[in-house]
Amino acid sequence: MSTPPMNDDRLIDLETRLTYQEALLHDLNAVVVAQQRRITELETLGRQLLDRVARLGQDIDKGSAADEIPPHY
Repeated sequence: MSTPPMNDDRLIDLETRLTYQEALLHDLNAVVVAQQRRITELETLGRQLLDRVARLGQDIDKGSAADEIPPHY
């Protein structure tokens, strides 16, 4: 199978396609970077929530001052 000869129109078409693909690749990369940033934020938030729930559980086990009966009872 032989390749057709390269003419100006074909070369322009290939360069145009390459330009669009490079632009698309740049746009997709920006989306991936934004998604990774958001994933990192959500992971941090998830860890903070887990820590908070764990602390609340420890406070319940200890019993807080709000749960104690006032001295006048």
